[in-house]
Amino acid sequence: MRFRSILFSLIYFPTLAVIFIAGSLAGIFIPYKWRFFVPICVFNIASFLLRVICGVKYRIEGRENLPKDRTFIAVSNHQSTWETYAIQTLIVPICTLLKRQLLWIPFVGWSIGFLRPIAIERSNPIAASRKVLKVGAERLKNGVSLLIFPEGTRMPVGEIKEFKKSAAVLAAKTGVPILPIAHNAGGCWAARTYLKRSGEIVMRIGALIETRGKSADQIHDEYTAWIRKAMSEL
Repeated sequence: MRFRSILFSLIYFPTLAVIFIAGSLAGIFIPYKWRFFVPICVFNIASFLLRVICGVKYRIEGRENLPKDRTFIAVSNHQSTWETYAIQTLIVPICTLLKRQLLWIPFVGWSIGFLRPIAIERSNPIAASRKVLKVGAERLKNGVSLLIFPEGTRMPVGEIKEFKKSAAVLAAKTGVPILPIAHNAGGCWAARTYLKRSGEIVMRIGALIETRGKSADQIHDEYTAWIRKAMSEL
C-alpha cells in the first residue's frame, strides 16, 4: 500500500501542477463554463491513477437525480479531496464554498479563483454567513448552483461533525431545492495522509429536497438525516 501510494503521488502531483498552471494562465481568456476543465481533468486523471496504481474504483448512484433545468444547493459530507473534484465534474457550472486561504496558493488558488467560488474567512463566522447568503443568492439567481460541505472541513471516516446551517438558511431564503449527497471516499483517500487504500468509493445522490414553505431548521434536519443515513449504509 505504501509503495503504490508513493507512486501515485509521484505522478499525480506533478500532473496536478501542470493542470493548475494551465488553468491559472488560461482562465482569464476562456468562457466561465470552460474553466471547469481544471477540476474535470484533475478528477479524470486522479480516478485513472487510483484505479491502475492503487486499486481504487468508484461508483456513482442516483445520477438521475441531478437536475438539468434548475439551480440548487448541493450538500455533501466531506472526507477527502476526491469528492471535491467529483462533484464539480458532475455539476457544471457550480460555485463552491471554501476557505479564503486556498486562493492564496500560487497557481492552485488562482486557477480555483477563476471558478468564482465563495471564499470565506472561517475566523469570522458572522461575516462569513453574511457573505454566503449575499453572494450565494446572487449566484443562484444567475443560474449557478452551489456546493456546500456543511461540516466545514474534511473529517476522518467514522466521525461526523455537526452540520452548519448555512445551506439551509440560504435555501429557506431563496426557495431553491437541496440536493443531498453522501459518499465513503475517506475509506480509500483519507484526509491528511498520502496513503491510498484499495476498494470502491461509492457516491450516492439523493432526490431533491424541496424547500419552499419550510423553515431553515426543517430543511437542515431533512438533509442532515438523509446524509447521515446514507453514510451509515455506505
